[in-house]
Amino acid sequence: MKEVLAIIRPNMVSKTGKALEAVGFPAMTVIRCFGRGKEKGYIDAKLPEDVDKEKIIEEGEKLGMRMKYIPKRMISIVVDDADVPFVVGIIMKVNRTGKPGDGKIFVLPVEEAIRIRTGEFGVEAIGN
Repeated sequence: MKEVLAIIRPNMVSKTGKALEAVGFPAMTVIRCFGRGKEKGYIDAKLPEDVDKEKIIEEGEKLGMRMKYIPKRMISIVVDDADVPFVVGIIMKVNRTGKPGDGKIFVLPVEEAIRIRTGEFGVEAIGN
C-alpha cells in the first residue's frame, strides 16, 4: 500500500475529489495547510502587474519584508500499490494549469492499515 499525498490549490479540492470518486476512489482526507515553493510566496506589499516580481521579492528579503505562505490543501489517499499511477494521473490531470503553484504529489509507503470498526487489515481496511 502507498499513501498519495497531494498539495493542491484550495479551489481544486472539490473537482479533485469528484474525479477520484468517479473512478472508484471516494475515500480521502483533506487538510488545510500553508506553504510556498520556488516562487517564495508573496510579500506584504501589493505589486503592480508590470514589475519584475522576482527582483522585488529579492529586494524585499534584503529589506526584511515578510514573505507570506500561500493557502493550500493537502489530500491524503491510501491505495493499493498497483493503483498509484492511476490515482497520481487523475490528480495531475485535474490540477495541472502549467502555472506556478499547481502543487506537488508525494508517494509514501504505508506499512499497515487497520479499520477500527471491523478490525480489517491491509487493502481491505482502506476501502477502495
